[in-house]
Amino acid sequence: MNQHTADSETILRGVLDGWKAAVDKHQPDQAAAHFTDDAIFQGMHPYSVGRPGVAAYYDSQPPGLTAEYRILETRRLSDDLVLGYLNVDFSFTDRPTVNVYLSILLKQTATGWAIALYQVSKLDQDTTGEASDKPM
Repeated sequence: MNQHTADSETILRGVLDGWKAAVDKHQPDQAAAHFTDDAIFQGMHPYSVGRPGVAAYYDSQPPGLTAEYRILETRRLSDDLVLGYLNVDFSFTDRPTVNVYLSILLKQTATGWAIALYQVSKLDQDTTGEASDKPM
């Protein structure tokens, strides 16, 4: 791993660890605080723009939801932009874990790094257990 990649991963973890803690504690406003004011957010429901939409999304999630992420790829697009591609398991207390892929774009702001774009993709498993990219 080169230094550029290591720096990008450190930046990603700095933001994502705070996001994860807020999701795990069901703190929607704290989760939204890790996003830019004008963030484009696409979870498993129709997209929203801005922190109020992010907070509403996480507020609608059931208590007990937890997130475990693994960084798959990262790119430093410029001094103030970091792209991340992740695998995330969202676990629930009353139903099976949902495995998704997450693309995020972090932007450095006057107050630190924040998520400017959050895009979830869910790949269905076919009958052989292989991932399928069939449209949902």
